[in-house]
Amino acid sequence: MNTPAPLTLPITGMSCASCVKRVERLLAKVPGVAAVTVNLATEQAELSGEASLPVLAAALQQGGYGLRERHWQLQVTGMTCASCVGRIEKALRKLPGVLDATVNLATETASVRGLATLDSDSLIAAITRAGYGARLQDEGQTAEEPKGMLWQSLQEGRLGLALAVLLSLPLLLPMVGMLWGAHWMLDGWLQLALATPVQFVLGARFYRKGWAALKAGSGNMDLLVALGTSAAYGLSVYELLRHGPMSMSLYFESAAVVITLVLLGKQLEARAKHRTTEAIRALRKLRPETARLRRADGSEQDVPVATLALGDRVVVRPGERIPVDGTVLEGASHVDESLITGESLPVARGEGDAVVGGAMNGEGLLLLAVRALGAESTLARIVRLVESAQAGKAPIQRLVDQVSAVFVPVVVVLAALTVLGWGLGTGDWERAVLHAVAVLVIACPCALGLATPAALMAGTGVAARRGLLIKDAEALEMARQLEVVAFDKTGTLTEGRPRLLAHQPAGALAADELLRLSAILQQGSEHPLAKAVLGAWQEAAAGRSLPRATSLRAVPGRGLSAELDGQALMLGSQRYMQELGVTLAPLEAAATALQAEGRTLSWLARRPAPEAPAELLGLLAFGDPVKPGAREAIAQLRQLGLRTVLLSGDNRGAAEAVGRELGLDEVHAEVLPEHKAEQVTALKAGGRRVAMVGDGINDAPALAAADVGLAMGSGTDVAMHAAGITLMRPDPRLVAEAIDISRRTVAKIRQNLFWAFAYNVVGIPLAALGLLNPVIAGAAMALSSVTVISNALLLQRWRPTR
Repeated sequence: MNTPAPLTLPITGMSCASCVKRVERLLAKVPGVAAVTVNLATEQAELSGEASLPVLAAALQQGGYGLRERHWQLQVTGMTCASCVGRIEKALRKLPGVLDATVNLATETASVRGLATLDSDSLIAAITRAGYGARLQDEGQTAEEPKGMLWQSLQEGRLGLALAVLLSLPLLLPMVGMLWGAHWMLDGWLQLALATPVQFVLGARFYRKGWAALKAGSGNMDLLVALGTSAAYGLSVYELLRHGPMSMSLYFESAAVVITLVLLGKQLEARAKHRTTEAIRALRKLRPETARLRRADGSEQDVPVATLALGDRVVVRPGERIPVDGTVLEGASHVDESLITGESLPVARGEGDAVVGGAMNGEGLLLLAVRALGAESTLARIVRLVESAQAGKAPIQRLVDQVSAVFVPVVVVLAALTVLGWGLGTGDWERAVLHAVAVLVIACPCALGLATPAALMAGTGVAARRGLLIKDAEALEMARQLEVVAFDKTGTLTEGRPRLLAHQPAGALAADELLRLSAILQQGSEHPLAKAVLGAWQEAAAGRSLPRATSLRAVPGRGLSAELDGQALMLGSQRYMQELGVTLAPLEAAATALQAEGRTLSWLARRPAPEAPAELLGLLAFGDPVKPGAREAIAQLRQLGLRTVLLSGDNRGAAEAVGRELGLDEVHAEVLPEHKAEQVTALKAGGRRVAMVGDGINDAPALAAADVGLAMGSGTDVAMHAAGITLMRPDPRLVAEAIDISRRTVAKIRQNLFWAFAYNVVGIPLAALGLLNPVIAGAAMALSSVTVISNALLLQRWRPTR
């Protein structure tokens, strides 16, 4: 895309005068730049000449600088087919400063990425010049053109459709009567009176939008309908004036009924498209408008959510929807997060736990501290991700765009050839015009423009309800091609929290006593292994209290020691025990077996008196247990024909134990965080498509390196940002669900494109050969749009296989 001079570039990364000179040199080398001046104070570069924005951006990036960008989301009105999409994208991309523009027919939105110096008014003006209406999304409603509500309803609403049906039925009934030998032909002047308001009042939108397309040097569905129905109407008026009101060569019903069928198709299409956005609307409805604020003096007041600040304390009563993302300060309850995470059962939340705005509180009263508001809330981020995915374009759409760019001109040429062929070949120019009308009407590319976005919207919508946030259409399409799925271990396939899996005493000591003594030493510690011991004791203790040890002392890198009832207790590593002179022989065989399973071991020893030798009391074995659904998740992936790989930084024993337990195909242990991305790249050798599933900051490079990254929503924001798909709950079974939804969605896209092309590939030749009446052609054209959207909506019936 070439941009005319002058051009203002907002530059990022400049800090001093030397940066100015460097940026000037970088930009001056770009082909097409005649002159360049850089201003450090405004952080802008003024260019004359012509240059490609992507090349300018690349030149700056090589020097360590960048362009300040902005993103706009616009609501577009007046689009009818794939050709409209191409026109608007072309109009936007011509604007100086626009880096990219994507228009979605199904959502009726335009997503624009451009320089920060660009303003929304320029974008709206460009769309308006192309013949459409536009406004910034979420702004107040603005009319597409200055017209009254009644006029708009007549042309595009149910009232107009109802009038079109009432006026067209008398014209259509004689055609139906002819099937049974009845002759109900209406007087020609009455036919004219019925058809004229349909043609020029209810069908005015086709003339207006068709003319706008023609002025812009392109064509669309409206132009085809306007040309076709005008030809049928004009031919009928000619015959009426030539042969009188009882002429048998009147085709007013063709013009009127075609317009009526197109209006009916648009109404059905609008209703179907409305259903494809149910997921977004359901998410938006989760956001309460008010919250109960508890002030410093203890009083409570209902206030708008928009007025809250971080750290404010909010009260949520039983049965209320949680208004903000927060941390529980007081209270306990069960919270229903099903519409956000896809988790079907309410989850327990207590002091210190995080809760998500939009979730439904259960039986308890909760006091929350606000931790995220507005655009930073989980719900807002989810809505943005789903909207972004639905507004984007799948790679398969490129073929549709290429076809759409030349479709309408080719159809007009075919219609002209049909007129000439029939007219010159038979001498019956009336029939020739009617056949051309059928060609124009059936070729309307509505279904072509809806085939891909309708399936994408339905697929991303059903994914969102299952707790799967798909970042973009490319990730959705790529997921179906996967051959290998690589998993991080900790927090992804395992719980991420060590548990005490075994405790074995030495000699006559009881197992319960071994656990009690270990818990006494661990009281007050924040170490993960200490928490695992205390958790195990609380489960087994049945309310029994623990005495306090004295002289508690940490031994760095080894363990800890303390005194209890005049005896010294030591808990720690094998190295610590060896330094203390403790004999481990009684439990050596058990320790070897546990280590082979990947368990982490701690040893407990006792010294009865200061001069007495230390004696072994027992060992504790810790492990990070696999998640409940991990085994099933791996089995599902293998059923889908995928190879599963584990990439873990843990020791080989622990990693291989998880691999054996879950039935993974490959295990790579002791992989440093910075080397995970290299492992992913190695797995991609030979052109294999690889997915990476992780949850931590150290997984972000590997997620970005994979063809598709899947991040656990319970993990870090960095991981979620690097991933193409986010799993909103820490259930590895969602990986197989994401791939299954991807495969089904892409299958629907292909089915839709088949039907969209099939209607035209079959219909246009039939119409050109005179085998299709214009009315039937109009019905087929309307049916094609409804077919592809209805087919896409079948995705909403998708359910996971368990």
